[in-house]
Amino acid sequence: MDDSPDQIGPDMAPKKTFGDKARSLLRAISTKDGLIGDYDYAFLFTPNLPFMKKSRRAAPFFGLHDKMPVILAMVLGIQHALSMLAGIISPPIIIAGQGGANFSDEQSQYLVSTSLIVCGILSAIQITRFHIFKTPYYIGTGLISVVGTSFAIIPVATGAFTQMYATGYCPTAADGTKLPCPEGYGALLGTACLCALLEIALSFTSPKYLKKFFPPLVTGPTVTLIGVSLIQSAFEDWAGGSGSCMTRPATGPPPLCPSAGAPHALPWGSAQFIGLGFAVFVTIIICERYGSPIMKSCAVVLGLLVGCIIAGATGYFDKSTIDAAPAVSFIWVKTFPLSIYGPIVLPLLAVYIVLMMEAIGDITATCDVSRLEVEGKLFDSRIQGGVLADGFNGLLAGLCTITPMSTFAQNNGVIALTRCANRKAGYAACFFLIIMGIFSKFAAALVAIPSPVLGGMTTFLFSAVAVSGIRIISTVPFTRRNRFILTASLSLGFGAILLPNWFSYVFTYTGNNHAKQGFFNAIILVLETGFAVTAFLAIFLNLLLDEEIEDETASITANEEDVEGDREEWARIQHERIEAVGVEKDGDVESAEIAPVKA
Repeated sequence: MDDSPDQIGPDMAPKKTFGDKARSLLRAISTKDGLIGDYDYAFLFTPNLPFMKKSRRAAPFFGLHDKMPVILAMVLGIQHALSMLAGIISPPIIIAGQGGANFSDEQSQYLVSTSLIVCGILSAIQITRFHIFKTPYYIGTGLISVVGTSFAIIPVATGAFTQMYATGYCPTAADGTKLPCPEGYGALLGTACLCALLEIALSFTSPKYLKKFFPPLVTGPTVTLIGVSLIQSAFEDWAGGSGSCMTRPATGPPPLCPSAGAPHALPWGSAQFIGLGFAVFVTIIICERYGSPIMKSCAVVLGLLVGCIIAGATGYFDKSTIDAAPAVSFIWVKTFPLSIYGPIVLPLLAVYIVLMMEAIGDITATCDVSRLEVEGKLFDSRIQGGVLADGFNGLLAGLCTITPMSTFAQNNGVIALTRCANRKAGYAACFFLIIMGIFSKFAAALVAIPSPVLGGMTTFLFSAVAVSGIRIISTVPFTRRNRFILTASLSLGFGAILLPNWFSYVFTYTGNNHAKQGFFNAIILVLETGFAVTAFLAIFLNLLLDEEIEDETASITANEEDVEGDREEWARIQHERIEAVGVEKDGDVESAEIAPVKA
């Protein structure tokens, strides 16, 4: 594996002139080799059916700096974009929904459009890799390291909005209905921008120290609980939606989901809703088993598409919001007043620690599947640049009205599947994401997706987050110390997820000191956010408890301790028996009866 074209120091090779670049571009778009090449495009689209013969010839591998046909870059770019799509749109839809800021359809459509645009722009920063002038530092990895809106912010955001409505920070109607809360969303963005400075600062720390303070023993259970906490909201949507429509009164007709005036409204948990989500879930499984390579990497989006087709054919879609949406949109079409909300500072710091460690793991995996070195100065430089870009992207995302970004891992699967690590495919993915975001009718259609269809998709996505955490935990040796840290940290985390209001009544202060009340609210929010309390407790115990000298997994049992002594005793008995037999044969004794010896 050779990383030499991407140097740490100055490049002494002669730089291409503008004319050289123009001629290279002209050859790429005007010749067959430049446009199409000799790539086996059928490989991407051939399904894995039982009666079909599988090709024994592997597709060629396109390295980081290899020449690549334009059409292939566009095809693989749309594949990368589609594999990211479900993950990008889910957080803004959930945060803008009834469990979050309770935004209107128009505001939700704006957030989805802007999320796609911002993800495309910030992914280009990671892929490009900028050198910071007169320093050894970089911004970006120089790989296909794409970014998307982070799932880790969802538990913090939903918990924060619940607290904001309870304390009067967000408005509520006279009948108790929660009204849209742009001030609360602006506070979430402003606090996220402030906390992003932590990841930016940590990016200048040696990876050796980062792994010491935030090892897999800390990040594994934290990521697992992020996924576990999100599955509840996904299941609520699968059954019809969240909010007031979930109730089932003892008397009288139940409320309808998503609302009484919605097309094909039904009570929460109706068989029709369950069936819609089940169609999405089963489609994902079928694509994984029988799909072509491009279908496997886009299985979640195809499942969403099948669910939408069924929902549209059976009358679950509300067309009016799509018709009312503007033709195009862009960043800052709508703005929110930025501010700092103290109670979510600690949870958001935990979020950025998790995002940093996720970035390190994802960048390592990207180097591996891209056939690049995973150790050495250049690799450490990629880690530093990737973490710095991750924190910088979180800051820029907040200023662009979107919640924090994270480096996406699913694109590593696309690289491995398509055998293409070339950055041209990454730039093509950025282009398609920006185009999808600018045409806001597309975002309006995504926002109009019925909750059961969205729930069937997000259940799979959020479970994948939990499985990623379990995979991280599996890399930890299960010594007594590590098991103790996992048990202690997960116990409070699981408890906070299963009983979210367990700490709500500890503080009884009702005075007018807003700073004191905010401090109490911060403690409550941390202890009621499962992954945050797990992260902080795991960090504390990992630094407090010393490594044990003996690894319990290699301890010797009592039976194993006696094995060597038994062997020596048996050898002595055998030796005496051989000597006795020899004496009998020589006639030195008249008889030598040897009793049989049993082991």
